Amino acid sequence: MKKKKWIRIVSIYSIIYTVITLLNSVLYLCNGIYEDPSGNWHELDRAMILLIGIAAFELCTNLPVKPLVLRYLIAYIPSQLLAFAYVWFSGLREPLAKTAYRDIWINFTGLFVLLCFINTLVYVFKKKRGQEGKGKKE
Repeated sequence: MKKKKWIRIVSIYSIIYTVITLLNSVLYLCNGIYEDPSGNWHELDRAMILLIGIAAFELCTNLPVKPLVLRYLIAYIPSQLLAFAYVWFSGLREPLAKTAYRDIWINFTGLFVLLCFINTLVYVFKKKRGQEGKGKKE
C-alpha cells in the first residue's frame, strides 16, 4: 500500500477512536460516573474492536464486487463475527456485562453502517463527477 493510504487509514482510525472515547467519557460524566468502571482494558478492547472494523472496511472498499451492498456484506459478516469472538475471548479475562453481545452488535453495526454510508456518498460523488467531466470534453 502507498504511504498516502496508510496515513488515511491511521487518521480515520485515530479520529474515530478519539471521538468514541470522548463521547463515552462525556456520557459517563453526565451519569455521575467519574471513572471508567472497566478501566484500561475497556480502552484496549475499544481499540481492538475499532481496528477490526476499520481493517474490514478498508478491505471491503477495495473488493472488485458489485453492487456496493454486496461488497459491504462480504466485509461486515466476518468482521462482526470476529468482533463477537473478541468479546467472547475478553470474557475469559473478566466477566462480561449481560448486554455485551448486544452492545457490540449495536456499536459495531452502527459505525460500520455510518462508514458505508459515507463511502457510498463518496463513490456516487466521484462517479457523478467523472461523468460530468466526460460530458464536458465531448
